Amino acid sequence: MTARPDTYTRALEAAMIHALRWLASVPDRPVPPQASADELRARFGEMIPDGPSEPDKVIDALAAATDPGLMAIASGRFFGWVMGGTLPAALAADWLVSAWDQNAGLRKATPGVVAAEEAAARWLLDLLGLPERCDVGFVTGATMANFSCLAAARDRVLADAGWDLPILGLSGAPRIRVLVGAERHESIDVALRYLGLGAPVVVPADDQGRIQIDALAEHIGNGPTIVCLQAGNVHSGAFDAFGPAIAIAHAHGAWVHVDGAFGLWAGASATHQHLVAGYHDADSWTTDAHKTLNVPYDCGIAIVAKTAALPAALGVHASYLITDAAGDPLDRVPEMSRRARGVPVWAALSSLGRTGVADLVDRLVHNAQAIAAGIEAIDSAEVLNRVDFTQVCVAVGDDERTRAVVRRLLADGATWMSGSRWSHREIFRISVSNWSTDDDDIAESVRAVRRAIAATP
Repeated sequence: MTARPDTYTRALEAAMIHALRWLASVPDRPVPPQASADELRARFGEMIPDGPSEPDKVIDALAAATDPGLMAIASGRFFGWVMGGTLPAALAADWLVSAWDQNAGLRKATPGVVAAEEAAARWLLDLLGLPERCDVGFVTGATMANFSCLAAARDRVLADAGWDLPILGLSGAPRIRVLVGAERHESIDVALRYLGLGAPVVVPADDQGRIQIDALAEHIGNGPTIVCLQAGNVHSGAFDAFGPAIAIAHAHGAWVHVDGAFGLWAGASATHQHLVAGYHDADSWTTDAHKTLNVPYDCGIAIVAKTAALPAALGVHASYLITDAAGDPLDRVPEMSRRARGVPVWAALSSLGRTGVADLVDRLVHNAQAIAAGIEAIDSAEVLNRVDFTQVCVAVGDDERTRAVVRRLLADGATWMSGSRWSHREIFRISVSNWSTDDDDIAESVRAVRRAIAATP
C-alpha cells in the first residue's frame, strides 16, 4: 500500500463524517443496540480479505457494519451500569492522542503528552482535596486502578512487617488480612485475586451498603492489614464514614484504600463534599475518569499518598529505557507501554474548570433525584435507597414483576436501566452519569418506566 499524502486525510475525513453522523443520531435513536453480535458477524466477513483495501473504504464499511450493534451510551437517557458520556473537548483530545500515537511511558521520550498528564494529575489532586505529593497513574479503569493501589499496599504492609516481597515473593510471607465492606464492588475482590491475596475478610454493612464502624473495630486486629472503603456504593450510591473508619484502621497500622470509581468526584463539589469528609487521610484512592468526568473509555486513575510506594510495587528498569530522575509514568502503572489516556482528562478539566466540574457533579445528583421523584409518583414503583448521589434502585412489587418490568423497559428502547439485585430484592438500577442528560431526557425516561409498569400485570 503506497503512503500517498492524502491517505490519512481521506481515512480521517471518512471517520469524522461517520462520527458526526453517529453523534447526531444519538438523541433520537433507540438506546439499546438493534442487533446481536451473532447477527452482525457476517457483516464483518468470515475470512480475512485476499488483498488490501483503501483505508477510507474500510472506515465506510466498518461504520455501516457496526451501526445496528451500537449501544447509545452517549444518550442522555442511558442509565445502565455507571458509564458517562464524552465531553466534546475530551473526545477531540482522544482523537489527537490516537493521531499522535505516543507511548506515554517515559518523560524524556514523549514529554508533550507526559507534561499534559502531569498537569491533569496536579489539577485532579487539587480539585479533590487530596495530598499534593500523591503519585498518580493513568490505567484502563477502576479494576486496574484498584489493582495498582492494592499492589502498593501489599508491598508496603509486608515491608512494615519485615518481609522483602520483591526478593522473597509471597510464599512464606506473613498473611495479609484485607477487610472489606459486605457491599464492596467486585473489582476489589478480583484485584486481590490477581495479587495473590485471596479472599477478603467481610465486614457487615448497613441498609445503604456502608461499612459498619463498630464491626470494623471488632474485625481489625493486628498484623499486616489493608482496609478497603468505598466512595459511592454501586447500587445505593452511599459513602462509607471515612473519618472514623480511617482512624480505626490507622490506629492498628493498617493501609486504607478508597474505591471511588464514580463517587470520588463528590470531593470536587462544595455541595457534596460532606459525603467524602475525612477521605483525604486515606493512603490510596481510585476513580474512573470515564464515569463522572465523562472522558472516553478507557481511563482509570490510581492515586497513592505514600510517595515511592507505587514505583516500588510496579516500577521496571531496563538498560534500553531512557529514564528520568524525576520518575516516569511507567513506574506508576502495570504497563510499560500505553496510550496517553491522561490527555483527555486534562482536556476535560481544562474545558470545565473548577466550577464546571462542581456543576457537573451537582447536576448529575440533581438529575438522579429528579428521576427518583418521578418514579416514586408511579403506582407500585418503590425507590429503595436514599438518593444522596447518582444511583437510584427501583422495585415494582415482587421479584417476578420487577424482572418483567425491566424486560419491557429495555424492549421499549427509550431508555436503558439495568436489572440487578440489591437489599434481597430484584431491582432496576439507574446510574446517572452523562453530562448531557437534561430535563427532557428525565421526563421521557420516567414516561418509559410508567409505560413498562402499566403494561406489566
